[in-house]
Amino acid sequence: MVECDTELMLKGYGLTTAEFFYRMPDYKHVLNTFVWQTYDLAPDHPRLFEFVEFWQREIEGPLHSVRFTHRKLIGPGEWQNQVGEFRLH
Repeated sequence: MVECDTELMLKGYGLTTAEFFYRMPDYKHVLNTFVWQTYDLAPDHPRLFEFVEFWQREIEGPLHSVRFTHRKLIGPGEWQNQVGEFRLH
């Protein structure tokens, strides 16, 4: 079962954005970039490191460097489920 983004945020996940700098397979002197985002857990970042391992194993362009940032969007105390009804007439 896949969890929705809100459920992940309530469990402590935050948005991780990574910028990958890699060398073109045929032109080793050319650097290119790739931007990747997912919800991940800081400070270990298991999904980010899993993606880095996937890149090194499956993608021909060797990594030069990775720059990333992490932002926790909400915490369990900041979100409330509100149920209500509006009558207009």
